[in-house]
Amino acid sequence: MTTIDAPWMRDETLVPLAKALEGAGYLALAVGGAVRNPLMGRGASDIDLATDALPEVVSDLAIGAGLRVIPTGIEHGTVTVLGEGEPVEVTTFRKDVETDGRHAEVAFGADLAEDAARRDFTLNAIYADPSGVVFDPLGGIADLREGIVRFVGDADRRVQEDYLRILRFFRFTAQFGNPEHGIEPEGLSACATFSSEIETISAERIGMEMLKLLAAEEPELAVAAMQQCGILHAILPGADTAAFFRLSGITDRADPIQRLAALGGEGVSKRLRLSRAQTRRLESLRKAIEAASGPGELGYRLGAEEALAVMELRAALFEAPFDRAVTKQVAVGAGATCPVAAADLSKTLHGKAIGDALRAAEAFWIASGFTLGKEEILERLPRGD
Repeated sequence: MTTIDAPWMRDETLVPLAKALEGAGYLALAVGGAVRNPLMGRGASDIDLATDALPEVVSDLAIGAGLRVIPTGIEHGTVTVLGEGEPVEVTTFRKDVETDGRHAEVAFGADLAEDAARRDFTLNAIYADPSGVVFDPLGGIADLREGIVRFVGDADRRVQEDYLRILRFFRFTAQFGNPEHGIEPEGLSACATFSSEIETISAERIGMEMLKLLAAEEPELAVAAMQQCGILHAILPGADTAAFFRLSGITDRADPIQRLAALGGEGVSKRLRLSRAQTRRLESLRKAIEAASGPGELGYRLGAEEALAVMELRAALFEAPFDRAVTKQVAVGAGATCPVAAADLSKTLHGKAIGDALRAAEAFWIASGFTLGKEEILERLPRGD
């Protein structure tokens, strides 16, 4: 018997909810990441619960246990339960009746096997009861431990049910796939067959999946497969994986925006619906890559971590060796403070002249390797009237 021990088992929302459901004779089974991640020794964030109780029954029992209920997806059998702990998304066992690649008509049922059969991948069809006992109706544990992302049942049918599963296939491959085993061939074939349907998926959903994929520790296998079957080009026209793979050999940081900067492509922010902050950072990285600033100046202007990200990108994009010595240079710049301030100039200069002199002072100081003192810099500046 396989068991897990996860924080959600002691969660102050999950515990009273599960007791209420089981006390009324219903199942309360965690599913998805709440089970998959602990099996891999990883943390589980969201708590998803599957049950044979109908949504209205879940709501009544939850309210009776002193919890609050939000009908977040009631037409699909889903309610979100709120309490003293984490939000718990509860979904009644379902089976698909009809799908069109974007929406599914479902029927509620009381059969765990039918619920498992409608899920996307075997590693997402693993359940656990509130005590941590694991139920694995489709052999998902073996696939998870082997690092194989396998569609449940017929891969073509699973993809046709929801075309977002194309991207989820690559995302889960990035997160859980074993490069030694390669990518699961039937899944890859199905994704390639229906790759043109990616245009039917919203940019927001594409962006969400791509950012999760690029935040994985080892996304290289997935990205290579996406390029191989044309999906990467469909998402990011003009993207080039050469610098992306060189970057992987330079740094082990799992930074999705840095990786996007390495991939390049046309209209990245719009195609992935990046947030304003993400867009600003991507543009900042690209601008810094092309600037003439050295590692010390980058550290001074951007901070150590961001400057190092730029230096890594430069090496990857320009096919240059990455000199680890730049780490120290970046750190020196990041810790430096220009010794000349506006107050040092205001006695002799006014208005725009102060700003011009400050920029000149900073340039002298940076060019000196941050070694010039205030008086040495002031001596080099033009005198005011």
